[in-house]
Amino acid sequence: MPEIKILVVEDEAAVRGMVRFALEQAGFGVIEAPSALAAQERLADARPQLILMDWMLPDMSGVDLTRRLKKDEYSRDIPVIMLTAKGEIDDRVKGLEAGADDYVPKPFSPRELVARIRAVLRRTVGEDLDASLSLGGVTLDDETHRVTADDREVDMGPTEFRLLRFFLANPERVFSREQILDYVWGRNSFLEERTVDVHIRRLRKALEHVGKEALIQTVRGVGYRCSDRPQVS
Repeated sequence: MPEIKILVVEDEAAVRGMVRFALEQAGFGVIEAPSALAAQERLADARPQLILMDWMLPDMSGVDLTRRLKKDEYSRDIPVIMLTAKGEIDDRVKGLEAGADDYVPKPFSPRELVARIRAVLRRTVGEDLDASLSLGGVTLDDETHRVTADDREVDMGPTEFRLLRFFLANPERVFSREQILDYVWGRNSFLEERTVDVHIRRLRKALEHVGKEALIQTVRGVGYRCSDRPQVS
């Protein structure tokens, strides 16, 4: 399953940061936009699988932007969840009439938000969003944030967890260091490619304790892949 990208359109940096953390912990990729104009620019660069849309934006209301996106052939099929402090029934109706697929009032719990995202994705695009991913005896569970190998728990840091989730979701595919940076850390991370090598080593070390380090394979001159097939020298 390719990584699911979510565009977060929210002008408050603190809220964006909280949402990003919750979504990345759940295994989603995050694209951020602080305004309607920025959101349209991000959409031109990459098409997300879902948009979290704040109601109040500095240059255009989230309702108006949603209405505009739903009229565009390129973006009309992207599901939208409205994020807003507005709690009146009439306001909810306005958002839904504009084309929003769901409505989450602020303040909200990160767990509820992730659950609503999964529900909308299942309903609108039919994504297989099982919380558990497995390969070669290694299982990663998003809901409990645990990794096990043959029923033994594997201890690893949050970055290695995200990296492993990305690999397990894309078995047998070879990714360059640049691609891994984009998918796992995001386009705007401004990290050096050697950062990938550092965290690959840490991930292998964590898996080594349960004899599963061979799952993460180096493809010389290209990058890395995750496979349970023996690597040919």
